[in-house]
Amino acid sequence: MKTKFTAIALVLASALITSTSFADVTREQVKAELAQAVLSGDIMAGGESGQKLNELYPGRFPVTQAQAGLTRDQVKADLTQAIRTGDIMANGEIGAKLNALHPQLYPAKQVAVGLTPAHVMADTVRAMRTGNYVAGGEIDAQCNELHPNMHRAI
Repeated sequence: MKTKFTAIALVLASALITSTSFADVTREQVKAELAQAVLSGDIMAGGESGQKLNELYPGRFPVTQAQAGLTRDQVKADLTQAIRTGDIMANGEIGAKLNALHPQLYPAKQVAVGLTPAHVMADTVRAMRTGNYVAGGEIDAQCNELHPNMHRAI
């Protein structure tokens, strides 16, 4: 039982480390999320099934509420928009959208504004100073966790 709990905790911790908002999560929140996942069976079952406990044993866990889907009008509006912009799959086995096959027939997509090089450089400098980056090698940990005396906190 102890090994199972440790494995679950490690899986949840690794998911939180890869999350961009890891610094915003407190220890109590992680414990609460783990307790909720254990109670709802929303954790992976051991073995090679690849299923969660609540999928393998639905009678042991409470039924989760199905989320409300889109209305008929919303689906129609989405389809109309996809047809207008060509954001719909072409017939056949090509696996491409119409706007990719015939870009001249559809309006150009708006390019989202990304980070400027100055923002990227500032983020990189901050990460290097605080050690808030994944250290290389076989250990998947942040540098400030492996070498706390080398980095100062902001």
